[in-house]
Amino acid sequence: MQMQDKLTDRQLSDEQSREIAETIREELARRRISRQTLAEQAKLSLSTLEKVLGGRRPFTLATTVRLEQALGVSLRKNPVVLAPQPASDVAPDSLGSYAHRAVTWLEDVYITLRPSFGDKDAIFAYRTEIVWEPKVSSLVFREGDRTDAAYEHTGEVAVPHQSGFIYLVIIKHGQHRVITVSRPTVAGEMYGIISTLRAGPGSQLTPIAAPIAYVPLRNIPQPSLGRVAPDDDNHALYRKHLRRTVDESFALFLTL
Repeated sequence: MQMQDKLTDRQLSDEQSREIAETIREELARRRISRQTLAEQAKLSLSTLEKVLGGRRPFTLATTVRLEQALGVSLRKNPVVLAPQPASDVAPDSLGSYAHRAVTWLEDVYITLRPSFGDKDAIFAYRTEIVWEPKVSSLVFREGDRTDAAYEHTGEVAVPHQSGFIYLVIIKHGQHRVITVSRPTVAGEMYGIISTLRAGPGSQLTPIAAPIAYVPLRNIPQPSLGRVAPDDDNHALYRKHLRRTVDESFALFLTL
């Protein structure tokens, strides 16, 4: 039976946890890699790794095995040495179990459009890149060229077979931002809804939903980025894309 079939959440003893933490710290120093890198390779959160290495939480068998697979060494006394897991070209079940070769048509650089949350007449535009990330065996998206750079995000892309829609998801410190879009049109454009929080005065946050469009960069010869006002040359084109989200029923917005 493979080791993966024996994974449990059983906690290891305090003594075992201390020994494992010491071994991991030695391996990190010897290999000159960061805790963040190890957490990514083991598919653990950095917070979890910090807590077990700091003794604030005992190691579980499942966590230990993931770290053994990432490091390629035994962390416990007498078990079989495990080799690192080979890279996979299939996304996790939680993202749709899609193979890389089946979603290459999504890999592109897009101009992302949504209404400005602070100016009812303006359109907010920024760049989003969707690429395959071997470290996590899935598509990821990376935002850039936002005027509010502090809110640039990187997240996971789910492509479930059942719904026919694509989900761009960010989960950070328990907070969720979800974008649901259609599969690309013939021209490669995707339309849907963004559900997030709007920042207000001070620390005030308000849930908000709005239409959103992803237009391949190649479709816009000279894209405008940032807060695009009505007098901008691209404003009419951008508004047309956002209107298409509603006019062609890519998404519905209900009112009482």
